[in-house]
Order: sequence, then C-alpha cells, then structure tokens
Amino acid sequence: MAAPLSQDLRRRLIQAVAAGSSAREAARRFAVSESGAIKLVRRVRETGSMASGQIGGHRKPLLAGHEALLRELTAAKDNITLAEIRAELVARGIETGCLATIWHTLRRLGLSHKKTA
Repeated sequence: MAAPLSQDLRRRLIQAVAAGSSAREAARRFAVSESGAIKLVRRVRETGSMASGQIGGHRKPLLAGHEALLRELTAAKDNITLAEIRAELVARGIETGCLATIWHTLRRLGLSHKKTA
C-alpha cells in the first residue's frame, strides 16, 4: 500500500497544473502515478483542499443499534440458529448482510447461538 504524497509534493504538483501543465505531465515530472495526480487535481478543483483522504479507520457494524433485539432473540430460544436469526431480522426489515455478520455481532456481544444437543 502506497503512502500519501507529502504536502510539499502536492503543492508543487498543483502549482505545475495551475501553470498550464496537464495532470499527467505533472505526474511524470514529479515521478508520481498519473491516477494519483488526476485524483489530487480533481479534489482540489472540487473542494479546494490538498489534504489527503482518510486511510483506514473503523467501520460501524452493520447491525449496530439492534443489539437489544439480538439479545431478545437469543434469550427467547436456546437453540436458535444464525439462519433463524437472519430470517427474523429480515422479517422486521433489518438489512443483515451475510450470516458471518450476525455471528460477529453475537460474538462481540458475548451471546451464544450454538445448539446444545
């Protein structure tokens, strides 16, 4: 994974484009990728900012906000399966993604869905 361009390099690249050079020519001149230069020029034109975008971070879980319902479902039936939980969520109009999404959420909450028999 490549690192973001330095602010100095960003500034020089934008100055070269402002002076009449194309984004591709400026990319070759400063030895950066053409697509990176084009995206930078587009960002500056649209937002006025040369700052790099966020790299990485944490996504909010898909089932965030439905923890109480998941606790209720697992408490109501001891041997509930992931497929049954998904069916119940879908019936209530909740987007679930795949079974792994439900499994990860249950694990994060410390809930069990395993069959005992």
